[in-house]
Amino acid sequence: MPTAVLTDRERTAVQAYLRLLHTVRAVFDGPPGGSGPVVVPPSVLAEAEVALARAGLSGNEEDFFRLVREWCPQE
Repeated sequence: MPTAVLTDRERTAVQAYLRLLHTVRAVFDGPPGGSGPVVVPPSVLAEAEVALARAGLSGNEEDFFRLVREWCPQE
């Protein structure tokens, strides 16, 4: 259960980051010698970038990862 009270924009940024993280993990967890280089869909990256900027977290990794740890400690 989350312990921090996030703003809507902070929550959106954390959720976008988690989607990005899960997308990358899915690629790495695929079959060995998979279908080529790791490629994350541009839309997933763009979503995370926009969400971070809207939450004022671009370039502020310490605060952002604190929010991620508080919201989703198993990540």
